[in-house]
Amino acid sequence: MVAEISKNKAMGAAEGCQWLVSPEEVDMTRVPRSVRPMRVDADPQRIVVDASKTALLIVDMQNDFCTQGGWLDVIGVDYQRDREPIQPLSELVPECRAKQIPIIWLNWGVRPDLLNIAPSVLHAHSPTGERLGLNELTPRQSYVLRKGDWGAAIVDELNPGEQDIHVTKHRFSGFWDTELDSILRNMGITTLFVGGVNMDQCVLSTFQDATFLGYDCVLLEDCSATTSPNHCIESTLYNVKLLYGFIAQSQALIKGLNQL
Repeated sequence: MVAEISKNKAMGAAEGCQWLVSPEEVDMTRVPRSVRPMRVDADPQRIVVDASKTALLIVDMQNDFCTQGGWLDVIGVDYQRDREPIQPLSELVPECRAKQIPIIWLNWGVRPDLLNIAPSVLHAHSPTGERLGLNELTPRQSYVLRKGDWGAAIVDELNPGEQDIHVTKHRFSGFWDTELDSILRNMGITTLFVGGVNMDQCVLSTFQDATFLGYDCVLLEDCSATTSPNHCIESTLYNVKLLYGFIAQSQALIKGLNQL
């Protein structure tokens, strides 16, 4: 029995998505993981998902958006509104870990030379060229959203270190020119619970692209926030529910996790 096992090698990043390879044969059937059905109260309908194919995707909970001295604070935007998801996420993240739900942190992290940043993206962050923009130095001596700097780091209240999955982005959508889609597909993920900031910008762009790529998407309302006017929140929630997926609350997801 030991000899039989030793000549078969699993190739692939995640159980259920692997080939089994031996000198004589390549088994590409990808033995599926056990289904773990999980019911979650959502809007417009209650949903049932397979927890073995589900991930929590958290967008841009970074110092430059959510912390005093970060970029939004420096340019005079009320960053406190972007802190609203911290408390519900701080409860949800350990619950997901305990139930083996992968957690993916999707964060801005621009290159120091900005060689992959188009003028349109620079303009979005500094419309007249006078406002502090991407990769420019803040009074805290951190470069705005530069990968590896304080501003691009996840807020201290949530920072998980390296135990979860980290993906760096440089557009509003986390799927554009990143490895996010490849990671999710290699993990066999089909369902995404999404939260973070800003709800109507990076969260929505990522959510839309996930839907277009065929993922089943659920926006966690209380785990999302924006510094935009309230009508932007209303529009985002309306369109998510109408066109792109479902809306749920973190406690509903925790209740679902407790079924597992």
